Amino acid sequence: MSGWAIVVIVAIVVWGLVQMSKARHGPTSRSSGNEDAGEVRDPETDREIEDLRERIKVLERIATDGNSLDAQETKRISAEIEALREKQPGRGE
Repeated sequence: MSGWAIVVIVAIVVWGLVQMSKARHGPTSRSSGNEDAGEVRDPETDREIEDLRERIKVLERIATDGNSLDAQETKRISAEIEALREKQPGRGE
């Protein structure tokens, strides 16, 4: 058997395994040509998704906002702790 025949047989076997895997697990991406396969969205779902996106925006703003009351409180407490550390007697400084 020539080298090319072995390459062709291996390629056919690999192709068959890929096709069986696709059949077993279904499409893995939207670019497979099945744009709407298994996806049915109604206006209520779209509205819920939009609400969740807005909530995520708010949470991101809260988490990254350095001027919020919690951030100011954290800075104040940190400053107090540092001031107490500096006043602590017996430190080896």
